Amino acid sequence: MNDEKLIIDGQEFNSRLILGTGGLPSLDILSEIIETTSAEIATVAVRRVDPNQKVSIFKILNERSIKILPNTAGCYTASEAVKLSEMARESLETDWIKLEVIADEKSLLPDSTEMLRACEILIDKGFKVLAYTNADLVIARKLAALGASAIMPLAAPIGSGMGLENINGLIRIIQEIDYIPIIIDAGIGTASDAAIAMEIGADAVLVASAITRAVDSVKMAKAIRLGVEAGFLASRAGRIPRQLYAVSSSTKDNIPNLT
Repeated sequence: MNDEKLIIDGQEFNSRLILGTGGLPSLDILSEIIETTSAEIATVAVRRVDPNQKVSIFKILNERSIKILPNTAGCYTASEAVKLSEMARESLETDWIKLEVIADEKSLLPDSTEMLRACEILIDKGFKVLAYTNADLVIARKLAALGASAIMPLAAPIGSGMGLENINGLIRIIQEIDYIPIIIDAGIGTASDAAIAMEIGADAVLVASAITRAVDSVKMAKAIRLGVEAGFLASRAGRIPRQLYAVSSSTKDNIPNLT
């Protein structure tokens, strides 16, 4: 993990909170969320953008100099994901893509076989792939070997708000694959989840539903931003070890005898 900047594919970012725009109640609130989070990257599900909107989400993001990370949400096969990625590159003039290939509509969990196939094809075509995957070290290793620009293991199913269900799986990926960014994606429910994700060593956190579907999106955006910042600082500070029994906070040296 870099001590100062988040670096993805050689590009530097100050914020370690990536904003997902799925589930926004309206575009009117997007600007306020961006300002509150200080996010510099935002994902957009290209397939689900309404081309007839009077105010485009892309216009809002561009006006605020937010790097747009198109994603392939809604794709079930490698061929679908590749086709949508090529459309996104042509229309948005970016070779960055958040690769999502899901197995089924109910769980929205990644289909590892199709995702790996799509990742290989896209990298061969010159894309910078940020790959959404299960918290599976074996799959993460394969993605890294293919040349993924970042690995984005899920904390829990998309939009579930369940927090870090497989924390040990995430830790294994973070500890072993420390040469490309590991971005915790999906399942974050509140600020404490984001803080824990950063405390275990993640390079960044992507949050969508926890902010966009909160009762007060702007307040939650601020809380999660602070959680990310606090977790990152804690990960660098070096916490005290856990112990079963108490450890006195002061020594017994020079204690006066009161008997």
